[in-house]
Amino acid sequence: MSREPNPNPPTRHFPSRRADKAGGNSPAPRDESASLDNYWEEDAPQTDSPAASASGRAARRKARRKKRTIAAIVILVVIGLITGAAVIATRELGGISTIFSGGKDYEGKGSGEVIIEIPEGASGKAIGVILQEKGVIADAEVFAGIFKKNSLAQGVQAGRFRLHKRMSAREALAMLLDPASKADIKVTIPPGFTVKQIKTRFQETIGFSADQVAEAFADPADYGIPGQSEESFEGWLAPDTYTVATNQSANDLVKTMVDTQIKRLDDAGVAADQRATVIIKASILEKEVNVEKYYPQVARVIENRLQDNSETHGYLQMDSTVVYGLGRSGGIPSSEDLETDTPYNTYKHKGLPPTAIGTVGETALKAVVKPADGKWLYFTTVNLDSGETKFALTLEEQTKNVEELKQWCQQNQGKCKR
Repeated sequence: MSREPNPNPPTRHFPSRRADKAGGNSPAPRDESASLDNYWEEDAPQTDSPAASASGRAARRKARRKKRTIAAIVILVVIGLITGAAVIATRELGGISTIFSGGKDYEGKGSGEVIIEIPEGASGKAIGVILQEKGVIADAEVFAGIFKKNSLAQGVQAGRFRLHKRMSAREALAMLLDPASKADIKVTIPPGFTVKQIKTRFQETIGFSADQVAEAFADPADYGIPGQSEESFEGWLAPDTYTVATNQSANDLVKTMVDTQIKRLDDAGVAADQRATVIIKASILEKEVNVEKYYPQVARVIENRLQDNSETHGYLQMDSTVVYGLGRSGGIPSSEDLETDTPYNTYKHKGLPPTAIGTVGETALKAVVKPADGKWLYFTTVNLDSGETKFALTLEEQTKNVEELKQWCQQNQGKCKR
């Protein structure tokens, strides 16, 4: 059954810009996803006048431009507010990046290994610069901000640290606060060590070259030490455990040791013109006995023997000085050794040897400054394991003590080395 076409079809409120289907007279179905342009045309009045149509289109274009401008402004304002909030949050929380400052940061704990050195008293900014130069972090300013906000950051100590490359600033700070990250070399110089032993330790433990060590010990005058030979350094190098930084030279370390010893002498009340004498006596204490409780008594024996008395006539007769003169650092001299004439053979030469014979600790220094009261002229360590030492007023008493030592040596073969 056919119908008559409607003579007045309704006007389309949202005209479609799509072409009608080929071969059909009916309009295309409404597009639900009509473009923004359709929206601006929603209430446009219909007119059959060409001039009016052109004017309407121009008005619609102007309206579209105005609304787009307003939308763009709103978007920019929102972006500005978000960016401003991010900047404030970054500044307050010590964040890792900002648009305006150019701050940047790596992520995570990094990789590889790099040794860095933090100098004494370095600020957070100074540390950041060091880390950035070594490739540990991306931005020194970012690190400085985090350092400032972290209450534990002041606990970062001077020294060498093992860190990773391309670390986040926060991870780098955490490693600097971790004692396990310390990479400084520590070297221990015990009391009684000779310059020869110290030089060996400089090379084997610290890694200084032979040339660097030789240069450091070339001239005692460079450190204010009297004398001109290598032996002149004996006694002037304070025994201790030293932390050696990467940029510290052998000369620097020797100066530190000498300065430390001079301070200890000053603290003990030793006058400048008596320093050499005190350290020579104290070095003999360090070598002759290994139990500190005997130091004051042995210091008194040294003082008594140096006097021109009928028993000793000013001869120290110390085995330790004889052994040192022969280039050894310990042991008991043989009869042949005692007959060998060196400047350090105190059986043949009166008074003190020309230099100290090893490093000197604070206890020995104090014992020499304030020796025990007594008239002893002899002492003998009768047990090398326990360090038991006996004192005598006469040669007869001393002979008995020496016999006791000989018996101990016979019972403990190999311990009384010559």
